[in-house]
Amino acid sequence: MRLVRVISALVTLALLALVSATPALAQGRDLFFYTRYPAQEATIGDVVTFKLTLGTETTPQIVRLGVREAPNGWNVTFRGDGRVIQSAYVEPNSNATFDLRIEPPSDVKAGLYRMTAVATGVNQEVTLPIELNLKEKTVNPAGLSFKVDLPTLRGSPSTTFRYNVTLKNESSEELPVNLLAEAPRGLQVDFKLSGQSVTSVPFGPNESKNLSVEVRAVTDIPAGSYEIGILARGGDLQANTRLVADITGQPQLILTTPDGRLSGEARIGEQTEVKLVVRNTGSAPARNIELSASPPIGWTVEFEPKQIPELANDQLVEVTAKVQPSNQAIAGDYLVTFTARPADAAVATSEFRFTVLTSTIWGLVGIALIAVAVVGVGVAVMRFGRR
Repeated sequence: MRLVRVISALVTLALLALVSATPALAQGRDLFFYTRYPAQEATIGDVVTFKLTLGTETTPQIVRLGVREAPNGWNVTFRGDGRVIQSAYVEPNSNATFDLRIEPPSDVKAGLYRMTAVATGVNQEVTLPIELNLKEKTVNPAGLSFKVDLPTLRGSPSTTFRYNVTLKNESSEELPVNLLAEAPRGLQVDFKLSGQSVTSVPFGPNESKNLSVEVRAVTDIPAGSYEIGILARGGDLQANTRLVADITGQPQLILTTPDGRLSGEARIGEQTEVKLVVRNTGSAPARNIELSASPPIGWTVEFEPKQIPELANDQLVEVTAKVQPSNQAIAGDYLVTFTARPADAAVATSEFRFTVLTSTIWGLVGIALIAVAVVGVGVAVMRFGRR
């Protein structure tokens, strides 16, 4: 009996050790919901972002998102592709990744705060505990200090984010100050003083200078909120601040044909159908896409459909262009420019070369005229040949 109790105790300890070693994961019969860093530390005034992953093992479904036990006055939102979201679609082998963005109020006290992220699916609900440990800002009464007009800016991946920053030397000594930045991969940071790029700036006693911090993406970067750490260091003194670049998704259209071929034939007076493909390769949906064409004078072009209400990222739609050359056109090569124009992105164009041939109707008419002429000659020969 004593041996059985010892074995049972060892098994219990092993199970407890296994549970304590497991990363933060909310999992039920089908859904799973997790973040790699469920407990974070931040300074009062910071905007904190938790990267979340939601998935399903067997059942494709729309999952509602929510937060419980959030402190009063806190702005807590889920964000995907730069937008506030309330739900996410998941299917097997295709997880949804998004952010939980937490903005404490300006008068928040230092301390440990807890809340719970909730994902409610078709048949179950899974929860994920979140911890945020807020600390007071360190103040150096006789050092360096930063002041930022707008620490959070929003734009597209092609935007250059410009932050107006005031740096002050609060000491009574002259001080050369080095400027450093810590940014996520794919973002480039440049410090400018009076329009010139700088990495070090001299300061006199109690002198302030206005700097411009420019942040831009140098590679393709997905939508999301990105924090940039800024550090000013002079001798034993230093100051730091954080900037946020909220990059929204941007649609990117491509207009082509299913097989990539951009040439074909058309006949005078006849309608020719051309299959086109509109594809969105960007990171956000394209909306209200208008189809149009720039044909030669006298030509007509109709589209089916003429407008695409919305095209999700990494999706495509097939469009039919009905092209009819002018009745006065002559045989030869002509260019028609097709255009897909979304409401909130750059247009996509494609030039299609048409080789115009004589209409088959006129060919038949010619054959008929030749036949009539042959018959006429035959009749004349028969009639006058007897005389």
